[in-house]
Amino acid sequence: MITAAPLDFRDALPDGGRLAGLDVGTKTIGVAYCDSEWTIATPAETIRRTKFGADLAALAGLIGKQAIRGLVLGLPLNMDGSDSPRTQAIRAFARNLAPLAVPVLLWDERWSTAAVTRTLIAADASRARRAELVDKMAAAYILQGAIDSLAGIG
Repeated sequence: MITAAPLDFRDALPDGGRLAGLDVGTKTIGVAYCDSEWTIATPAETIRRTKFGADLAALAGLIGKQAIRGLVLGLPLNMDGSDSPRTQAIRAFARNLAPLAVPVLLWDERWSTAAVTRTLIAADASRARRAELVDKMAAAYILQGAIDSLAGIG
């Protein structure tokens, strides 16, 4: 199941469980996890992308190892909320995750990388350190926004 509706996603996971947030780029996938009560997202790792089969295998390994019940994918919408070519690529990526057999929530990520980059600059992180951290921190930012929304649903 792939949805952009938090209520549908929550209903697909009636018993909760750990979630993973993904910031999918052309070269990397930032990964973050949250606890099974959906309270806090934590940056975890960055997967260097190669071929999709290898990316899928890496994600399958993480899902098994971390007991992940659902995925939250950042959806890079245009500033006016419309789709872009990159948005369409993320939707296709989500469809290709079907073998993982977990629900997928597409979450608006328009400000994630900018917000994380500002935070890292404020922390005086070097360019190299920012490059190392930005993807997994953006994944945590995306996941935190989603779980905050899920917590507010009746």
